[in-house]
Amino acid sequence: MSTSTDPGPRGGPVLQDSVTQAITSAFFEELAAVGYGRLSMEAVARRAGTGKAAIYRRWPSKEAMTVDLVVQVSVRAADTPDTGTLRGDVLAFLTATDAALRHPLVSRILPDLLSAGAYHPNIAAALREEIGTSRRRKVADILGRAVGRGELPADADLELGLDFMAGPLYWSTTIRRAPADPGRLERLADKIIAALAA
Repeated sequence: MSTSTDPGPRGGPVLQDSVTQAITSAFFEELAAVGYGRLSMEAVARRAGTGKAAIYRRWPSKEAMTVDLVVQVSVRAADTPDTGTLRGDVLAFLTATDAALRHPLVSRILPDLLSAGAYHPNIAAALREEIGTSRRRKVADILGRAVGRGELPADADLELGLDFMAGPLYWSTTIRRAPADPGRLERLADKIIAALAA
């Protein structure tokens, strides 16, 4: 069994990759099944087939584990390639984000975490600052490249564009539960670009 390069706390044991992966999978499955309010370290440990101590060696609390794992997954999910065109970049971002929002676990976890954020300031801060800021930075890169290529005017309202890239998609996919439709994403990409270029 391989071991992680992460030694854990100074003087502590080396943390095993396979155990961390098992805990991570168990965490998301348990969170989707019961919600944050009923989530417990004991249940995650049972589902992962490990002891509770293995979790506490990695995270000091349920809240810390939630923030760390959700941020890791969400930031990775926002990665999109540089396609060489604004439309290609926007469509790639919308497609990746739409797929992430439709994932069976994400579609159950995200609304619950947004609700939990009203009562848990650290979760709210992670959603707003870690996830929101990281995603906006990636979108800002897309729009900045478009300005550099001359596809958008230098005075384009990029701040408003950051909202355009996420708001309509989140509403239609997560709130309205619109069916998956590549054509809808292409139309949305065209509308976003038209608004930015206006």
